[in-house]
Amino acid sequence: MDNRVLSTERLMLRRMNEEDTRNLMEIFSDPIAMKYYPSTKNESETIEWIKWTQKNYDDYGVGLWIVEDKVTGEFLGQCGIVPQEVDGVMEMEIGYLFVRRAWGNGYATEAALACKDYGFEQLKLSRMVSLPDVNNIPSTKVAERIGMQVMKTINKWGKDVYVYSVSI
Repeated sequence: MDNRVLSTERLMLRRMNEEDTRNLMEIFSDPIAMKYYPSTKNESETIEWIKWTQKNYDDYGVGLWIVEDKVTGEFLGQCGIVPQEVDGVMEMEIGYLFVRRAWGNGYATEAALACKDYGFEQLKLSRMVSLPDVNNIPSTKVAERIGMQVMKTINKWGKDVYVYSVSI
């Protein structure tokens, strides 16, 4: 089975599997990369994350996808479309989380834009959201670069997050 989902000029996005545990640990064990998450993750928590993602693939046909350099195959992070509850409504969120060594190269914006196009063109969604921590300026900038606007602030995951939104 071909696990590739999307490609861009520089990136390949594919479905996640348990063989990605070590690569994902590069993000999840890094306290700086995980600053806006409740905590870092150990190996068993990372495997649970992969299983949760695979359940999203099965239940919704979407989830976070592994982002790799199209030429070298180097692991860069994860980006995708994730079902999230916002004020009692199921929304499709464009989420992204990259290894620190890949920061500042525009990969998150490039991958998130591809996910936005995929959501509107392939999945026929009429609206997508992004839910960055209010203090996570780099993540809010990615949301803005892909055409999202902040609609409100909510408390989710025990913290304040912006609800960014884009509609067709």
